[in-house]
Amino acid sequence: MKLYGSYTSPFVRHCRIALLQTELKCQFIETDANQSATLSPTKKVPLLVDSDLELTDSTSILTHIYELAGEDFLSDLDDIELYHMTNTVLDACVNLFMLAKFDGITPEKSIYLTRQKERINSGLTAINNKVLSKELPLTDAEIRLASFADWAKFRNIFPVADYPNIEKLLNLANTNPKFVATAPKE
Repeated sequence: MKLYGSYTSPFVRHCRIALLQTELKCQFIETDANQSATLSPTKKVPLLVDSDLELTDSTSILTHIYELAGEDFLSDLDDIELYHMTNTVLDACVNLFMLAKFDGITPEKSIYLTRQKERINSGLTAINNKVLSKELPLTDAEIRLASFADWAKFRNIFPVADYPNIEKLLNLANTNPKFVATAPKE
């Protein structure tokens, strides 16, 4: 099994954490944006190749990893909702980050991006108001949220301290050696 991705991607990080948790054998191959554009039909990471199977989305990759390990993934409705809310906000943040980085387009220059920024703010507020774990282990959705929050902190996307419950969850996640071992790096 091979996982293609970047060390900074929160989507890839979640997959790397799942691989560490399940102790499945997998080769990690660092891939940049140009390589992912040629490797993956979706032109993004992560990409998992397991024999003839190619998976191009972190959710399907996580499902596959946990199925191989004989474990459940996202079996609780509240966890599913938190996972998908987090993905919605994370996708909006990635779009804003990439457009600003590569094209110099910011919400101040786009009505659509202004809406994305509003989606981020209202989504983070709603997530911050949810009941989150106060001890390990984290749920699958909380791992996604902590990976997102750590990426946001690493990339200076938003001040995580403005969302105290999310910040507490990130601090808790940082007591897990598997989470720490997958921290984003350039």
